[in-house]
Amino acid sequence: MTVVRPFRAIRFDTARVDLSNVIVPPYDVIAADERASFFERDPHNAIRFELTRDVADEAEADYAWIRETFDDWRSSGVLVREESPAYYVMGQRYTSPSGEILERIGFFAELGLEEYAARIVRPHERTLAGPKADRLKLLRSAEANLSSVFLLYEDRADELGELLARTLEKDEIGSARDGGGVEYRLARLTESAEIERLRAFLVDRPSVIADGHHRYETTLEYRRQQIAAREGRTIDAPWQSTLAYFANAYAPGSLLLPIHRVVRTAPSPSEEGWREKLPGWTVRALASVSLDRVEALLADELEPLAGQPAFVAETADGTTLLIHRPEPLKDELMVRIIEAEVLGAVFGLSADSIRSGAVGFPKSARRAGQEVREGEGTVALYLNPMTPDDVFRATAEGEVMPQKSTFFYPKIPTGMVFRDHRDGDGGR
Repeated sequence: MTVVRPFRAIRFDTARVDLSNVIVPPYDVIAADERASFFERDPHNAIRFELTRDVADEAEADYAWIRETFDDWRSSGVLVREESPAYYVMGQRYTSPSGEILERIGFFAELGLEEYAARIVRPHERTLAGPKADRLKLLRSAEANLSSVFLLYEDRADELGELLARTLEKDEIGSARDGGGVEYRLARLTESAEIERLRAFLVDRPSVIADGHHRYETTLEYRRQQIAAREGRTIDAPWQSTLAYFANAYAPGSLLLPIHRVVRTAPSPSEEGWREKLPGWTVRALASVSLDRVEALLADELEPLAGQPAFVAETADGTTLLIHRPEPLKDELMVRIIEAEVLGAVFGLSADSIRSGAVGFPKSARRAGQEVREGEGTVALYLNPMTPDDVFRATAEGEVMPQKSTFFYPKIPTGMVFRDHRDGDGGR
């Protein structure tokens, strides 16, 4: 079902540049005030393939410089093209919020594009028109896949784990460390039998987009336009596929974190108000804690209720409530319950108002607590993370989850490998 192929990557020559100085987080997680630091870190930092230095320049940008820069770096030898097709195995070693050292190992491949209706590549969240229009401008100008879509596959027995780990140990071609402390290793997988094993394993399975919905949908639109311009379907054209990173959702190093909610201005109910608005739920007051203790509080009080409808609400005055319904979630998603029964019924917020900024979506409990303490919200709603089972079940049924339902960690950086459409073989 999922078509993956080895390809001849364009990548940085590690004899010429330090990978740690040139890789960059995905464009959509780089804050406006962080852009300049990446531009200044190294004259070859890959942010030049993703963003303008100033946010104000973005609307009018035609991204023409990206193709010129890409060609210049290839001509100068800063970027080199691999001699033969390969899958590119990448390990990401990091420290989890609990302090455990983990490593996720996956691989980059050329992914054959499929419309969502085919149920092969499956989305889990809605996208916005603005970012897709911007990424389409970039793709047209670059004629290359410069950042990767991140997809998950289901391998509960971790059948591919040993193969990927072995490749990483024997065929490493680069390493890096980012500003967040994540350590990267990159290796080629080139043996024909191993390539076939990965291809055959994925072809029998669908894949779910973890990150990069806007990028994936941009490549679909680009393909439609290319087909229309050529008045037909060119099967082997480079725009029939894209660059993707694949990881096993069930491997020990695959971390799925919660995204919390901060209600910006709507007033929070009193403890009794919560009980009135959520009949059938239990409400229990917890001791207020310092910002440094928020994560520990959730581990002690909320984590044991995973599998039940449950959340913690904290207001600026320190009032902290554990709110849960003592029954199994079954096939329900807690993020849907929060959107309908809490943000909707309790706070009176519509889906449109949520999308328009009435709710913030911090990616850490500490950040959520800080926002409330600093007056950027009236109440923080802390959630347990979703599970891989939640994600695969929902996408198998064709569901699209509420925005900011999942936070897959670590992110996939830009700069490890690229794929150039203008090479005669389309990257293969």
